[in-house]
Amino acid sequence: MRKLIGFLLVLLVLVVILDRVAVTGVQREIATQATAKYDLSTPPEVTIEGIPFLTQAIAGRYEEVRVAAGAMTISGIRLSSVGFTLRGVTAPLEDLVLRPQQVDMRAERVEGTVVVPVETLNQRAPQGIKVNVVGDELNVSGEITVLGQKVPVKAALKVEIAEGGLRLVPGKVTLGGGIPVPDPERFINYRIPIGKLPYNLKLTEVKAVPEGLRISGEASDVPLRG
Repeated sequence: MRKLIGFLLVLLVLVVILDRVAVTGVQREIATQATAKYDLSTPPEVTIEGIPFLTQAIAGRYEEVRVAAGAMTISGIRLSSVGFTLRGVTAPLEDLVLRPQQVDMRAERVEGTVVVPVETLNQRAPQGIKVNVVGDELNVSGEITVLGQKVPVKAALKVEIAEGGLRLVPGKVTLGGGIPVPDPERFINYRIPIGKLPYNLKLTEVKAVPEGLRISGEASDVPLRG
């Protein structure tokens, strides 16, 4: 009986060790691949959800993996609060242990959010225009120059998903100074180019938040290597 208990204890310790080795290996591999593929300055923080992990490792399938990449710059646009959730990640345990550099890792679905901070919105805004967030709305204020005259202006901005990024379009425009300006919206329109996002995310939603613009995206059948 004592030998059986000792054997079971050793087996339990081995299972726990294998569990930790497997989870560390998967997290490290995803972080390594993301760092290299997207030229990140520091590796992202990768967390595999679900306990015990070993049952997922044996099956070679991980239901939910969270990747927090921090701030990054894509096509000259600074993004902050960059995070992704990888769902249905497949990575055979044998390959992870014996052939980590060759393992075929893939996610059935990826959901992600990135934030374009207010500072970036202002850097891209027309000269003389300042962007700020009020509640869940983007507002702009400042001056536009018309026929050599500076005209105070205020407007609410609508944000549209457009090909290649975002388009910021003013709604109701309020002018000061009593100077008539035909089609004043044309002085405030501008775009935020969003290059190819990590994991090939396709933009699905954009929303104003206190930090700036939060962009959501999704992708399916995403390779995590190469």
